[in-house]
Amino acid sequence: MRQSPQRRISLVAKDARHILHPWADLTSLGRQNSLVISEADGIRVTDSQGKTYLDGIGGMWCITVGYRHRDLIAAMRAQAETMVYFTPFGNVTSEPASQLASLLSELSPGDLNRVHFTTCGSTAVESAVRIAHYYFSCRGQRQKRHVLAQTNAYHGSTYLAASLSGKAVDRTHFHYEGGWVHHLESPAFDPDNSTVSAAERLDHLIAGMERAIARIGPEQIACFVAEPILASGGVLIPPPGYHQAALDLCRQHDILYISDEVVSAFGRLGHFFASETRFGIVPDLLVTAKGITSGYQPLGAVLLSDRIADALVEAADPAKPVLSNGFTYSGHPVACATAIANIAVMQREKICEHVRDVGPYFLERLRGLRNWSIVAAVRGDHLMACVECHVPGETGPTPRNQALARAVDAYCARSGLLVRPYENLCILSPALIIVKEEIDQIVAILDDALARAERDLWAGAF
Repeated sequence: MRQSPQRRISLVAKDARHILHPWADLTSLGRQNSLVISEADGIRVTDSQGKTYLDGIGGMWCITVGYRHRDLIAAMRAQAETMVYFTPFGNVTSEPASQLASLLSELSPGDLNRVHFTTCGSTAVESAVRIAHYYFSCRGQRQKRHVLAQTNAYHGSTYLAASLSGKAVDRTHFHYEGGWVHHLESPAFDPDNSTVSAAERLDHLIAGMERAIARIGPEQIACFVAEPILASGGVLIPPPGYHQAALDLCRQHDILYISDEVVSAFGRLGHFFASETRFGIVPDLLVTAKGITSGYQPLGAVLLSDRIADALVEAADPAKPVLSNGFTYSGHPVACATAIANIAVMQREKICEHVRDVGPYFLERLRGLRNWSIVAAVRGDHLMACVECHVPGETGPTPRNQALARAVDAYCARSGLLVRPYENLCILSPALIIVKEEIDQIVAILDDALARAERDLWAGAF
């Protein structure tokens, strides 16, 4: 719906005056000319001036079944009319929370049959680590509190989740836990640009992990938190066998393995969960959010193995038996009802099967963009991908590389495509209902944007 110029100006002015946006440039605070998105349908969004865009980022990795799906909207409305909220604390539940927990148990790998609901990915990651600490404390091993994470991983914005995140660019003037959080080398392996084989890279990474465990002391380490694919870090893919080898090493040293599937779950890689089907592991704890409701409601969850849950019960302190972790909106009835409807739609419309069909085509088409000299790499897995931009001869998020990526983003937006510009990366994660014709449109717009940005580079614009 196109809004009047006066209304749009008013909205932008109110935004500039009152909103502090996540990941916004603080130097423009109070002066930002924000894009006002007014409508969304399918895989497209429309701004307040009536311009429609292909949403190449799927909201924020989270739109699975597309915008304005009637079944999800109906589920939200029906639950809100029946019971919008009640406390989840203690031995109180709701019908949607109980049903969703059972569904997640059926869909998840191995014995991940216990669900601890949270509000989002950040709170789910934080809760998973707290549960790992609680588990070892119950067993009389309070010293096992150190946590291994990965350089270039992203796990969220709460204090602990941000501390676990290993992206240098995100380390600003906030405080971060540095005493017991340790970052291993980024597991990224790009066969197109690597000077070593996948096997050599794997050996190097696991040897580094072994050294870190020996240095810290396995008796001090509670858990290892890993993204199957490092999403916001630039869709960084480990060499084959990395997660199996890392899990084996964790098992050897009584370290819990936490798989952060906030992005990779719910169809993004063609399966409800990717840990086992794509990477051959059954973690001790698994974290999910985003696509669980297709972005229609905020919801996160930690899936625990029966082994972990049973140990919590067996070793609980009779004087203090309460699991003192949770949130006002844990297992919110409307959010859980939406997730149930989302799962039903995904199963009925065979969304995962569709992703397995179009995902390889998506990556094949994107790889054709490597012909441009300003494209350093194209990498991805099914419907998560990254086009890395660079000024030839420069590597990483240098100022010129970032300016180049911003130019690509701007040219895409002018032509009706929204991508996620981050550092010198153009990240893509469209809704899972995308078809090949829409993939062709995305690639055509990106191709033109890269051509324009490359001409700007040679004209001395960067």
